[in-house]
Amino acid sequence: MFNSIAAYYSPVYLILVAIFSLRIVRKYKRIYGIRNYQYPSSGSRDFIIVALLTIVIGTRPISGKYFVDMAGYADHYIRYLGEKFIFDWNAENLLFDNLFAYWYGHDLGITLFFILISGIYYGCSYIGIRRILPNHTLPAYLVFLAAFSTFSYATNGIKAGAAAAIFIMAMGYLDKKPICFTLALISLGFHHSMQLPVAALVITSLVKNAKIYYVFWVFCLIISFAHITYLQNLFSGFTDERGAAYLLADEQTSTAHIGFRPDFIVYSAIPVLIGFYYEINRGFKSKIYSALIHLYTLTNAVWLLCMYAAFNNRIAYLSWLLYPIVLIYPYLNVENRSDKYLRFGKVMAYHLYFTLFMEFVYYGLFHFGN
Repeated sequence: MFNSIAAYYSPVYLILVAIFSLRIVRKYKRIYGIRNYQYPSSGSRDFIIVALLTIVIGTRPISGKYFVDMAGYADHYIRYLGEKFIFDWNAENLLFDNLFAYWYGHDLGITLFFILISGIYYGCSYIGIRRILPNHTLPAYLVFLAAFSTFSYATNGIKAGAAAAIFIMAMGYLDKKPICFTLALISLGFHHSMQLPVAALVITSLVKNAKIYYVFWVFCLIISFAHITYLQNLFSGFTDERGAAYLLADEQTSTAHIGFRPDFIVYSAIPVLIGFYYEINRGFKSKIYSALIHLYTLTNAVWLLCMYAAFNNRIAYLSWLLYPIVLIYPYLNVENRSDKYLRFGKVMAYHLYFTLFMEFVYYGLFHFGN
């Protein structure tokens, strides 16, 4: 019964996101000649949306078929229920692991835990997007919700998803460095994989030359295409045991798909090409956009160097978490054309169509019986 209900979560979620997104797309397509349009804001409306997402996703049925990650946490909760909590300073993920241990140690309820993590995921990402794009918060948030990795990291990989959402919130405070770096470190405490975005945040805060990032991305693409894995192996020495296992795995030792991914490259390249066009060709200046696109380009370039690692999509997500924001930011805050909002509407629609194609056609999401 739980599996039959769980099967409908993703398609219903995407259909609802598509309906609301397309309504906004139509609205933006009707705006022509206005250069400084502000989408009507409503704190109560947005709160209801975030709250509904938190509750509906947080109370999803525990299904080992559709929500494998969730089932694993539920099993762990039952196994160690009531165990005395002692803060573990050696935990792999210092904050998340201790939070979870406290939760099952005091039997606070596994469903309530999933609601909390869901709230962190949808709430923190909303706060970050609201601060980055305050005049177009709801449309931008819908672009985030429509990204093809968003639902997955809300329901599977919830630890990495919560960490990513906190990091997105950190990006909303780029103008307040102490808050930004504090939140970035908190995200690292939720999941060890955030080492890469946090390190990239430090580098991009110090190195401002835009050309360096685009040249480095192309260099990494060539290295990846040439199947040179020396740097991938080198990175294994700078990460933890699990990360090293992913980086050093081969087709004989891993069940994951390993190899060159032209589909991922094309997808990843779009924000890089847009960034190059606006920053280098057009010479547009925006401190926030430059910081975001440089961070995205750098982390994505590192993924290119790790193309042949097991579960390389998880490494790619460390840049993709910023994908919706860097994709649409230039069309809303950099462009000054009379048709800027028409162009944004098209980008929003194409991004949605891509996700719908990937989920319903490429991955065959409607094959519920499989």
